[in-house]
Amino acid sequence: MAFTPSKDHKRREREQKKLDKRLAREDAKAENLAAQQAADEAAAEQAIKQAAINAQAKIEADFEAELAAEAAAERMSRIAC
Repeated sequence: MAFTPSKDHKRREREQKKLDKRLAREDAKAENLAAQQAADEAAAEQAIKQAAINAQAKIEADFEAELAAEAAAERMSRIAC
């Protein structure tokens, strides 16, 4: 006598496939979320580093401008004397 799976067995297999697919989608969403969070954190760190670099460059530019102004003032005082 041949064995044929019952309708109940086939239903359980279909439900299990659906469950497996749903779990795979949820896992993929969780991985994507984790990757997005890591990318966001990396971007935030990069922005902080860039802000520090920009601040240092501004300080240096201001210092150079002060030196240039002092040198110009000194030249003007030498010319005036």
